[in-house]
Amino acid sequence: MSAILDDLKAQALRLSPPDRDELIRALIASIDGEPQDTPEAIARAWDEEIARRIADLDAGRTAGITAEQVLAEMRALIARHGKQ
Repeated sequence: MSAILDDLKAQALRLSPPDRDELIRALIASIDGEPQDTPEAIARAWDEEIARRIADLDAGRTAGITAEQVLAEMRALIARHGKQ
């Protein structure tokens, strides 16, 4: 890590939580761009997506997998990535 980055990080960690939140949002927006919608609209969209996914599971249109299977697949991916 560069000295400038170390200094910025130290300064940022001294900010109040609301100021850190504002800084984080500004940094993310500088990379990803501003959100396309309001936080409330984004939360509503996620609620709708969650409801749709639950309905799909309940109706048998989607099959779930166990946490153990997910972790095994992630470990395999990580292991393969480490060998490259």
